[in-house]
Amino acid sequence: MIMMFNLSLLIISVLAILIHLLNFISKKTSYDREKSSPFECGFDPKMSARMPFSLHFFLIAIIFLIFDVEITLLLPLILTIKICNIFNYTFILTTFIMILLLGLYHEWMQGALNWTN
Repeated sequence: MIMMFNLSLLIISVLAILIHLLNFISKKTSYDREKSSPFECGFDPKMSARMPFSLHFFLIAIIFLIFDVEITLLLPLILTIKICNIFNYTFILTTFIMILLLGLYHEWMQGALNWTN
């Protein structure tokens, strides 16, 4: 038993060292100037950092985050179906989904979901 443990520890150590060495060998020695600059998200690195940002894109991102957080609030409801009263569960789930749909309808009517103006 101890012999198998020592053998597996040796194999794991050799593999870890081998992967670590392969990582050093395969790295590029020269980095690209644009890749190492802080503007790696689609902006031109040679332009000013104070370039105006699209407010519409920002609003779409915020709406996505809000609905994403609300969806994560729905996930625990799946686990609680076994321990809840089915009428209370249905009422809570229906109310939550109606609030989400009303919020989506409101954003749609305000024109926040349109990409073209």
